[in-house]
Amino acid sequence: MLPLSTETADERVVSLADLFRLLGDPTRLRIVLACVDEQRSVGAIAESLGFSPSLVSHHLRLLRAARIVRAERQGKQVFYLAADRHISGMLAGMLEHVDEPLSDFSLDS
Repeated sequence: MLPLSTETADERVVSLADLFRLLGDPTRLRIVLACVDEQRSVGAIAESLGFSPSLVSHHLRLLRAARIVRAERQGKQVFYLAADRHISGMLAGMLEHVDEPLSDFSLDS
């Protein structure tokens, strides 16, 4: 991490905590994961996850405001995708972490 003033570091920590707070909601996390590998419409996300389109739209507004997903308009339809490689890479890394066997974490390390 680059050396930062305390004020700048505090602002970054707050921003990062906000990002994790948004992703800490299982519904929002499922929505983002649905958009990691391919762009998807609200209807496609809702159908694949068993949520209502209005619920998905609500969460996508929050995720978009936090720059976790981005929207691309194609004609009359809007498609959503993970915002960038940072988001998709972080999620891939965290999924890999939760899939690691518990035996990999011993006190002897």
